[in-house]
Parts: sequence; structure tokens; C-alpha cells
Amino acid sequence: MNTTEHIDDRDVQRAVSQELQWTPGLDDAAIGVAVTDGAVALSGEVNSYSERLTVKHAALRVRGVSTVVDDMIVRPMDGAQITDTDVAREVDHALHATANVPNTVKAVIDDGEVTLMGEVEWDHQRRSAKRAVQHLRGVRNVNSLITLSARPSSEDATERIRGAILRNAAVDANAVSVAIEGTTAILTGTVRSWPEKSQAADAAWASPHVTYVDNRIEVRAR
Repeated sequence: MNTTEHIDDRDVQRAVSQELQWTPGLDDAAIGVAVTDGAVALSGEVNSYSERLTVKHAALRVRGVSTVVDDMIVRPMDGAQITDTDVAREVDHALHATANVPNTVKAVIDDGEVTLMGEVEWDHQRRSAKRAVQHLRGVRNVNSLITLSARPSSEDATERIRGAILRNAAVDANAVSVAIEGTTAILTGTVRSWPEKSQAADAAWASPHVTYVDNRIEVRAR
């Protein structure tokens, strides 16, 4: 029996629009929503990079959304002139004030776009660095070029990652396959939501023998 449930793109578009209206802080946001085969394209102007992220995360929460294309533009509405020097000062302070971000992380700012560089031991440190700066005033976009330090491969990496996925209540472990090539974890399979795909990747990133996660998991309502 075929248990696949098809969700019409019009229903997904309606649900995303309703989720944006429901999300605190986005009441007045004028965001265009277009959907093609579950892929959501977001357009329009937002006041900050933080608001841009909120819109994306809200869309990814909706059932039936397979991916999000971000065509939004950050354009502050208060007219305040914030220079790259101002942004650099705030970014430097935020990175140093975040306990689990090592001093190997540096930032370059160009017209409000922050590029993070350097090398860290763990992916959670890389993500912490990005979170530390993405809500700062004047930031229009954040690119992370931070790399993970080299680490040895392990014969039991596949088994340990699968164990971590099995322990995660948010992920259907039977729907996810794990393969290891050197220090790269390759995830395949089909899950029901974007958060489920993200949780599976987080489990792989936590491995001390992984420097890259190739997340090929498809999101498909079932």
C-alpha cells in the first residue's frame, strides 16, 4: 500500500504564509512566498539579518517544505548609518564574549556582510561563532568559512553515528543511512521534515572523527 501523502504546493504556500503571520516579530513583514514542488522561495525586504533568519526558520518549520530559497534583502528601515567599523567592533566584542568560541576565529566585514574565518576543533564552536554575530545591528549577512581541524578516521565512526541518530527521539533512524568516506559522513534517506534532517546532521557533526557532513537526506511528507 502506498502511504506517501502528497501535499499540494498551494497548501504549503498558504501554511508558510500563516506561519509567518503567527511568528512573533514578523507581523508587519511583507514577505513573498512562492512554492514549487515543496521548494519555498522567499522574497521581499526585512529590517535585519536576524529577521531574515526568523523568516527562514519559520518557513522550514512547515510540513511539506523540502528546502528554502532565500531571495530576501536586508534593508534597515530606521535610516541609521552604521559603518563597517561599527559592525567590526561589535563583532569582535561578541566573538570574544562567547565562551566556546576560540580566539582562532576572525572576521572580515564588507558592507555589512560578515565573513568568519579560522579553524576550530568542533562544529558546535563554528555554529556558536555564527550565532554570536548574526543578531548584531548592522549585519546584513553572515558567511562562515571556518574549518575544522584535521582528525583521524575511525572504523567504528559509522556505527557510533547511527547510535547517536537512534538515540534522537526527533529522528526516524530507520529512514536514515550513514556512510563514512575518510572523515566525511554521508547521510542519505527520506525524512518528514527539515528539523528532522537537521537533527540527523547534528548527530553526525558530533563525531570526533568527522570533518564534513554531506547531508543528502531528502525531505518529503509521508
